[in-house]
Amino acid sequence: MRDAARWGVAALGALALAACGLYADESSYASAAALTGGDPRAGRQKIRDYGCDACHAIPGIPGADRTVGPPLEGIAGRMYIAGLLTNQPENMVRWIMDPPAVDPKTAMPDMDVAEDDARDIAAYLYTLR
Repeated sequence: MRDAARWGVAALGALALAACGLYADESSYASAAALTGGDPRAGRQKIRDYGCDACHAIPGIPGADRTVGPPLEGIAGRMYIAGLLTNQPENMVRWIMDPPAVDPKTAMPDMDVAEDDARDIAAYLYTLR
């Protein structure tokens, strides 16, 4: 009887998580990874490692609430990146790797982001709908 009760509690817990949309996050993570070739989970950490959170408000990143650069909430659904590039994975990676090469007038610095790291960061950003 105890095992049945445990399974019932586990099933209710899974149902509650699904209702909260946590499983939807998993599918958005998988979609973003397939789209970019990066790892959204690694991208969350790399956002902190490269200091993106020092200038941007970024959902899901504790303490990333700055307003120097634009907020990144909903960036996956925007038409353009930095007002210049169509919002496509390769353009996102290009922008993250070297913003001044794309727009010499940008205030966003070149943080010397490696391509693999840029793909991971882009993967996380593509989960922000």
